[in-house]
Amino acid sequence: MSWVANLMLSVSGWDNSTAAELSEWLRTDAPRRDDAGAGCGFLALITDQDSRWGGWKNPECHVWAGALNHADLDALVAHVGKIDWKVPLAVQMLIMDQEEGFFRLWMFRGGEFRQYAPLQPDDDDPAFFPVEV
Repeated sequence: MSWVANLMLSVSGWDNSTAAELSEWLRTDAPRRDDAGAGCGFLALITDQDSRWGGWKNPECHVWAGALNHADLDALVAHVGKIDWKVPLAVQMLIMDQEEGFFRLWMFRGGEFRQYAPLQPDDDDPAFFPVEV
């Protein structure tokens, strides 16, 4: 059985090699929430020359993405927060865990890596569920 977390990471072009190192950590050493060893997936650069987005232009950002299986997200957040990024203020990490309905945004601000948005509502908020018609 799988437990998938969707991860997107936007970085400065100066940090593409750092994002690639994070991807390798995810592939080989990242702890898993199910204690079944290490490694939970990897990231791919989705804004390279061959990517296709809507519009007439190529993206002018550096976004990495992956679907992680059984990732220990607390360990992931702690690891990303300790990385020596060249441009930490450009790092934006969006995580949506299995059974969550929206991404959580993590950024470096005030010298710390923290969840920046959304802080409310959570997935248990009744307003999150569609109204029966």
